[in-house]
Amino acid sequence: MEKNRSALKNALSGAPSNLYQPSLATLTDLYQLTMAYGYFASGTLNKEAVFHMSFRKNPFAGGFAIAGGLEALIDFVANFRFTQADLDYLATLEGSDHLPLFSAEFLAYLGGLKLTVDIDAVQEGEVVFAHEPLVRVQGPIIQCQLLETALLNFVNFQTLIATKATRLKLAAQGGSILEFGLRRAQGADGGLSASRAAYLGGCDATSNVLAGRLYGIPVKGTHAHSWVMSYDSELTAFREYARIMPNNCIFLVDTYDTLQGVAHAIEAGLELRAHGHDLAGIRLDSGDLAYLSTEARKMLDAAGFLQAKIVASNDLDEFLIASLIDQGAAIDVWGVGTKLVTAGEQSSLGGVYKLSCVRDHDKQDWQYRLKLSEQVIKISTPGIHQVRRFFLTGEGHSDGRPGDKRFIADMIFDCQNQAIAETIETPVIVDPIDFTRRKSIPPEAVYEDLLVPIFKGGKLVYSLPGLDQARALRHERLQAFHPSILRLLNPHQYPVGLEAGLHKMKLDIVMRERGFAEPKITF
Repeated sequence: MEKNRSALKNALSGAPSNLYQPSLATLTDLYQLTMAYGYFASGTLNKEAVFHMSFRKNPFAGGFAIAGGLEALIDFVANFRFTQADLDYLATLEGSDHLPLFSAEFLAYLGGLKLTVDIDAVQEGEVVFAHEPLVRVQGPIIQCQLLETALLNFVNFQTLIATKATRLKLAAQGGSILEFGLRRAQGADGGLSASRAAYLGGCDATSNVLAGRLYGIPVKGTHAHSWVMSYDSELTAFREYARIMPNNCIFLVDTYDTLQGVAHAIEAGLELRAHGHDLAGIRLDSGDLAYLSTEARKMLDAAGFLQAKIVASNDLDEFLIASLIDQGAAIDVWGVGTKLVTAGEQSSLGGVYKLSCVRDHDKQDWQYRLKLSEQVIKISTPGIHQVRRFFLTGEGHSDGRPGDKRFIADMIFDCQNQAIAETIETPVIVDPIDFTRRKSIPPEAVYEDLLVPIFKGGKLVYSLPGLDQARALRHERLQAFHPSILRLLNPHQYPVGLEAGLHKMKLDIVMRERGFAEPKITF
């Protein structure tokens, strides 16, 4: 039986869940379809385009984010098609004149559409930063457009929740984090996506049984207040639960009086021990968690339950966890629900998907495009982008140990000018928001490129790692950043910038579009 369970868990954690089959091609905003119809009707549907997905500010006023959502995106793209039911529905949509919004010819085109795009993306679990592309899509503009909404939905949400989970894990300083948020999540899909992303971000288990089944995530849970309230006394409730499930006894002790509840848990625990089992722990869900946990620890230790865990819940977030630890709380496991699966104070990542260049399908030269704005942060960057992460190894960095590496900067560069960029002995990166902030990359720095091929010509070329491998990648990458970047409050800003040549090209285009002469800038 145990062998079968292990095989099932490995199979689930190493493959897509197929949650998004059959196709969800109509999981889109209407304006994606109206633009697609425009490309079709104007004869520009095969114009080649490049789009990048990025976000403008690190979430939670933090210093980083954790990339998530790639597995869902792969499922979506691999199964993308318009079914006859989709087409029948689209045929019912009307314009303001009450005539069909889409022509029969366009709907027939959608019915036969097969994706041929190239998609490159950072791997799930990768540490990423504002302004960096997380996903690059290249191909016929009509196809790139039809992928926008779903791509943003998957990557925005799971990246946000994975980041929140990592912040919780950092705050817990090695303590376990349990995700308890399904009942407060935004719908069934929101709950599943949040459970998966939370595990990716470092949570140790979930209460969500469906997420456990689909994704191979460990599931945890014992009983609620209603179990205790259904009996005449708290002690009777604990005893009966222990009789039925002696291998899963973490008693919720705050239904009536918390410290008395701990005493009842100890009494039930002693009876468990007499029958060859043990008390796994207690859970605190209200009150002064710092005081109650330290008092409970004293009582448990005095009764001989030194290994019993104290689990705490009750509207926790990373700041409250950090505060409780500073107060000396004796809490081993943190159960986090609402403020994890809803992301608490930040409702969305705010990722965007911007066109950066186009070309006719029969021509080789790209025409660079950018979006202008009165806000510098909203001016997009032209080109076909890659992210190059530089690092030093061993004694090459100030706090180094042999064999270690420390990431020092990320450079966004234009793939069309990669050969030129690589001839520069000391690359310079320019802050995308403040061009006076620049950093030179030392010649001894080593680098790796973060965007990896996922689809080529519509064919999946990426071997999707299991969720546990993505978690391991996240852990490994976090260790290679300076700890100041991981601070919860006022983190150090990790250097991310445009390669100097790409910055100059962007500035030239901005000045030209605004009617100014090209500035005389040298590097």
